[in-house]
Amino acid sequence: MQPLRVYSVVPKLPPKLNALWDLAYNLLFSWNDDITTLFAQVDRKLWRECSGNPVGFLNKLPQKTLENLAEDDFFVERVRDLRQTLETYLSRKTTSIPFPDRDGQPVVAYFSLEYGISACLPVYSGGLGILAGDHLKSASDLCVPLVGIGLCYQQGYFRQYLTADGWQQERYPIYDFQQMPLSLCKNEAGAPIMIHVDLKGERVHAQIWKAQVGRVPLYLMDTNVPENQPASRQLTNRLYGGDLETRVRQEYLLGIGGIRALEALSLKPKVIHMNEGHSAFAGLERIAIFMDKHKLSFEAAMELVASSSIFTTHTPVPAGNDRFPPDLIQAYFEDYAKRLGLAFKVLMALGREDPRNDAEHFCMPVLALKLSRFNNGVSKLHGVVSRKMWNRVWNQYPVEDVPIGALTNGVHVPTWVAQDMAALYDRYFGVNWREDPDTNRVFAQTYLISDAELWRTHERLRERLVGYVRERLRDQLLARGARRAELQSAEEVLDPQTLTIGFARRFATYKRANLLLSDKARLLKILSNTDHPVQFIFAGKAHPHDNEGKKIIQELVQLCQSSQCRFNMVFLEDYDMEIASYLVQGVDVWLNTPRRPLEACGTSGMKAMCNGVLNYSTLDGWWAEAWKPDNSVGWAIGQGEEYEDGGYQDFVESQTLYNILENEIIPTFYDRGHHGNLPRNWIHKMKDSISQLAPHYNSHRMVEDYARVAYVPALENYNRLTRDDCAAAKNLASWRMDMMTKWSSLDIRNIRSEDPEELHVGDPVLVRAEVHLNGIRPQDLEVQIYAGRLDYEGKFAQRETVNMQTTETTPDGWHVYTGKIQPTEAGRFGYTVRILPHHPLLLDSHSLGLIRWASA
Repeated sequence: MQPLRVYSVVPKLPPKLNALWDLAYNLLFSWNDDITTLFAQVDRKLWRECSGNPVGFLNKLPQKTLENLAEDDFFVERVRDLRQTLETYLSRKTTSIPFPDRDGQPVVAYFSLEYGISACLPVYSGGLGILAGDHLKSASDLCVPLVGIGLCYQQGYFRQYLTADGWQQERYPIYDFQQMPLSLCKNEAGAPIMIHVDLKGERVHAQIWKAQVGRVPLYLMDTNVPENQPASRQLTNRLYGGDLETRVRQEYLLGIGGIRALEALSLKPKVIHMNEGHSAFAGLERIAIFMDKHKLSFEAAMELVASSSIFTTHTPVPAGNDRFPPDLIQAYFEDYAKRLGLAFKVLMALGREDPRNDAEHFCMPVLALKLSRFNNGVSKLHGVVSRKMWNRVWNQYPVEDVPIGALTNGVHVPTWVAQDMAALYDRYFGVNWREDPDTNRVFAQTYLISDAELWRTHERLRERLVGYVRERLRDQLLARGARRAELQSAEEVLDPQTLTIGFARRFATYKRANLLLSDKARLLKILSNTDHPVQFIFAGKAHPHDNEGKKIIQELVQLCQSSQCRFNMVFLEDYDMEIASYLVQGVDVWLNTPRRPLEACGTSGMKAMCNGVLNYSTLDGWWAEAWKPDNSVGWAIGQGEEYEDGGYQDFVESQTLYNILENEIIPTFYDRGHHGNLPRNWIHKMKDSISQLAPHYNSHRMVEDYARVAYVPALENYNRLTRDDCAAAKNLASWRMDMMTKWSSLDIRNIRSEDPEELHVGDPVLVRAEVHLNGIRPQDLEVQIYAGRLDYEGKFAQRETVNMQTTETTPDGWHVYTGKIQPTEAGRFGYTVRILPHHPLLLDSHSLGLIRWASA
């Protein structure tokens, strides 16, 4: 039986408390402890049951409670003060980042398939989404004119529970968006704003929900509307759920539907940022719009779109990238290609590393790389890995010249720092430290904090973590129908005074959560040391189809349940942002054991660091650039070696893991000096870690870097290329087509240099080459000396480039170019000559994929 009419009932807040709705519907509460404390103190039990969701909390509060609160003058005053705090925060519009030609519109549209902003908005699965959430929060704090675009999942990512023998199971609760900090976007007539996409001949509609993240709006599309067929209503049911076709449909909606949602909302950002390749179809929709609006050719529209787009890749292995078979792409994009004026084969080539290989699948990151002129990995090492991985897209280029940079991730410190630690920072850094862009000055003041005060604060957080773990473990056992004795034993696990090591992340095999179990006898010996006790807390999920990851979880859980480990090893079910917060705030050591170089960044260690937790990790991701050889900020497992034999690598690094744990970490923690109360050396490491790492590995620095190296330049490009009815975009496209036509006829001959018998450091070497231009103007080319040190195989181990200048023309019309190189150190060196395209509006001479090397 279906109801004739559906209506919503909301609590009737007394007028004095109406501001509670404003506080509840702005996700600023997820990084403002005063707001969450206000709600929690009303009814702590209900607040906990609502998972810290203020909207659901207000909807469940008894009317009598609300009326009593309205008569509490102190509470009403606190509500009024916090409403003023919110208003003051929202009213500040100034930013340290100079965005030109601001017109009140958002400059950047940030696309992501998931967002981790708060545990009460479960549209995330892990690190990618948490990073996106932190990005929006820092953009809000820094007043960056940005808007987020994503999908609103009715069931989100799966919730994890374990069987009695430790095997992961999945459940998918259905969420009620009316009970979340979400507002349905409506038009002036009060009807929901709708967009549509055509998926294989079917028109699929989506409504749009708005989550306000401080100053930044996040718009989430939802296909669960009556206008859709039952299957399409389920399109936004689950994050990373369903088959390959579901994935392409979701990514079609995210990219193409996302651009249409911006149009429907009358938002006109000039720059887009694609967080992973999932949203790459957005570039195609932007091209189509520019072709329609400005009557541009596909080539001119593509130049405009690529010059104003940013793509961030997070995946360090080819298998982790979305690839779709040609027939699946044809089913969804054959008609779309006609809209772009392209043969379908040409559209397919945009998503292929080798455009001529008709059997190659369509790869989303490849499409994103080709539709963006700002491409980056998320750590220095990941930048290197990404350039190697995508070298085939620019197959004539040395790996070093592949146009993928590196911009290391950061975390939103106000979100992840514990309330007690934040209060300590307030006293020593000043209450405005959260929004202060001068993070070096802010965190340099860490050394002003007294050792005793820092340690007492940390010990309180460890004690709080132990209490939380006991409560969660009891709930886990209760859900499994455990006996009373087992439930009572949950109250005795862990010790608030013991060295506590945390490990929590996705349980993929390359993350090696079981590396610690490589020598169980040695591990048990560490755990049984009553003089210097150690305890471990684990949490994390395996992908539903990853049985190997599930086996690792099972192995860990069974060890945790064994009689030797049941009180000092715990596995927490259903890892989410709430568990993550308790862990990164309360453990002493954050353990990370990925197989190098397969960790793109690994931001969980940054969250721990800003709470004074010390990292212990293989030199991968961010830790490869953050770790100090003197171990002043934490410890490294290995020296950054990479092995062909994975089994041998696991053995070597497991031994190192145990050695440093036994000989350095445990003794340092329990070295309490003559008075036996403070571990001074440990505390000094905590201070070094915070003061030296927090200024760089935070999302304020990250967003400022994106603004400086990508957002502002992309905005300037957009403005230049659209001026005078897109004249520059048309000219650039025409120039590019001319270069593509003539490039193969370029030639280089008669390369000479004046080589003395013995060359000393600093001696100049004059290089001369003759170039046949084939009608190309000299100013449209860069002729370069490519020189550097050689390795034992005679290949370039290092390289630098020097631009050559044309000085004369030979009688048969070849241009003579000369340049000079000067070795600055002794060794075996070499050089060659190459030609690259050059244009004032070309952001990167490598982006066209055109290069000509001198032949031997």
